[in-house]
Amino acid sequence: MLFAIYPQSLFPQYSIIASVVPGKEVGQLGSLGERFIDDKRIEGTLVQMLDEAVAFVTRNMKRKLIVDDYGKRADRTEYPIRAVREAVLNALVHRDYSFHTENSPIRILMFDDRIEIENPGGLYGRGTIEKLGKVGLDTRNPYIAGALEIIIDSENRYSGIPTMRHEMAANNLKPPIFESSHGVFKVILYNEVLSNRKDCITDEAILAFCAVPRSRRELAQEFGFSTPTYFLKNHVKPLIDQGKLALTLPDAPKSKKQKYVAVK
Repeated sequence: MLFAIYPQSLFPQYSIIASVVPGKEVGQLGSLGERFIDDKRIEGTLVQMLDEAVAFVTRNMKRKLIVDDYGKRADRTEYPIRAVREAVLNALVHRDYSFHTENSPIRILMFDDRIEIENPGGLYGRGTIEKLGKVGLDTRNPYIAGALEIIIDSENRYSGIPTMRHEMAANNLKPPIFESSHGVFKVILYNEVLSNRKDCITDEAILAFCAVPRSRRELAQEFGFSTPTYFLKNHVKPLIDQGKLALTLPDAPKSKKQKYVAVK
């Protein structure tokens, strides 16, 4: 799966089926009666499948033109590309490659309101949904994870889940949803933009915003508070206590010039 010319000649099930559905549920038909707007079987090595799957999702995404506060124009994709890449990479690295999942490919389904990426094999070992991205869990395929860390500079350090959360929060989108049942693990990314910043106050959202130093007022305004006192006490201080946020002026915590920055 890592170096063969055509791995699917021996293991056809180790592939990705990617489909774009015209609606919000499988079975809905498009205006011309089509079941799928785009549909593709993706094969090759793990690296080739990763690149092709991300390209498939990217070309089927909606795009919008964003103009920032400085008048700079930029295209924004419907979903953050890094979040999609990490979700696909997670599926390739952690799927069950044993004979128990024969004839079970990875599936990517793009709906009007979400993307679902599912792989054979539920959470492995002692893992639970609640622990994802917070503690180091057992790895089903340590050799694959280790090899890809070298080949494509992926991080075999449990950073994929936090990256997905980080990217979705930074784009004001709902946090990713993770499900594990009946031997299948699923990642769901929604494209709904949260209308109220207070709806998406998560640690990941704050840390993403503080990738560069931010003042008290900037933080309060970003997350919809008229004054910073409540927000700092209930959301910022816990992150400082956990070592995830740092003060730019640690010797003068109450300084008017104080800013907060995420610890990398």
